[in-house]
Amino acid sequence: MIRTLAFSVALGIPAAILGILVSPALGLAFFCVVLFFQLLYFLRYFSRLDAWSRNPSARDVPEGAGAWDEVFARLHRHEKEMRRIIARRDLDLRQVAAAGQAIVDGIVTLDVDNRIGWCNSAAENQLGLDLRSDRGQPIANLVRQPAFVDYLAAGDYSRPLRLTSVRDGDQVLSVHILPYAGGERLVQVRDVTQSERLDQMRRDFVANVSHELRTPLTVLSGFLETVRELPLEQAERDRYLAMMADQSARMQSIVQDLLTLSTLESSPPPPGNERVHVPDLLVRLHRDAEALSGGRHRLFLEIGAGDVFGAESELASAFGNLISNAVRYTPDGGEIRIGWQPRGSSAEFSVADNGIGIDPKHIPRLTERFYRADLGRSRETGGTGLGLAIVKHVLSRHQAKLDIASTPGKGSCFRAVFPPTRLVH
Repeated sequence: MIRTLAFSVALGIPAAILGILVSPALGLAFFCVVLFFQLLYFLRYFSRLDAWSRNPSARDVPEGAGAWDEVFARLHRHEKEMRRIIARRDLDLRQVAAAGQAIVDGIVTLDVDNRIGWCNSAAENQLGLDLRSDRGQPIANLVRQPAFVDYLAAGDYSRPLRLTSVRDGDQVLSVHILPYAGGERLVQVRDVTQSERLDQMRRDFVANVSHELRTPLTVLSGFLETVRELPLEQAERDRYLAMMADQSARMQSIVQDLLTLSTLESSPPPPGNERVHVPDLLVRLHRDAEALSGGRHRLFLEIGAGDVFGAESELASAFGNLISNAVRYTPDGGEIRIGWQPRGSSAEFSVADNGIGIDPKHIPRLTERFYRADLGRSRETGGTGLGLAIVKHVLSRHQAKLDIASTPGKGSCFRAVFPPTRLVH
């Protein structure tokens, strides 16, 4: 700008001299002609600047001379800096979006009118949203559950809301709304199905163990009061004492199984180099099963695999529980097959019977503590309701999987599959 003014001043000097020496009109004409060409010069670069401003690009900034060269150079530097800032901002936004997608919890951002700004795929699955079509839509129009609509409208977000997933009725969600950035809100959706099930299992366990112990305690207390206060014949007294002994033994079995479960949960993993002779173990368990059956069933033992690494006492408990269950729940004259066979690179322990079978709806919960598919029959057979829970823990500690197949009225098959890493080759 200073150079341009200096040039204009310098231009006025010869024009003034020409006007004084020759003619004022000639001096003014000279000044106007030179000023006109200077204006054309500036218009040329101005048109370049105008064309570039319609589609700015750091690579296509026009070049100039003199003052225009400095202007275009500053534009070039500014454009490059803005491009760098925008690229950095876009990268940050992509990283934030990627991080949001990687979060297991569902995330939804809402504006001041509770319209959806963004959500991750977890929230789409949990709440039944589709960001491509639902962006800008009021979330209350899409998540129509009355509990959520009321929670959103109430404005008290100090406690999360428990909600059932719209896509999966068995999925329990915890919804927490967090105000941020003025009037905007962030909705956090967490899948708490597993923790809800664990809480329910704990509640059931406390209720069940109380019930299981209260029943024999009530019987013992009643018989003790009867024996103490009433004159009884010796035969009747002996009968009461025998029933008391049965209830005492039942409580002892329950407590022993609870201690076994506690030990399994708190003890270190079973050794990976201690060899268990499974064929010999199954021969012993087969003899025990024959004794428990008392000739009421046909028992078969099929051994085709070798030894495993693990804890023999734990495997004896798990296998013994499966075998004794088969004996207890198979009617007289039934058939029970105990097997230990290779299964590809793994090995499988199985107990199959043609007994009463299990309704498929009970199978997912059979390994829960005190869960009984048939409460009356379980009590008749003397089970504690903890056997399959022990089996599950033992197999889990040996990296084995329990598979249950059953058909009511036709029988059941329990299979424990051990991985190659547990086999002795």
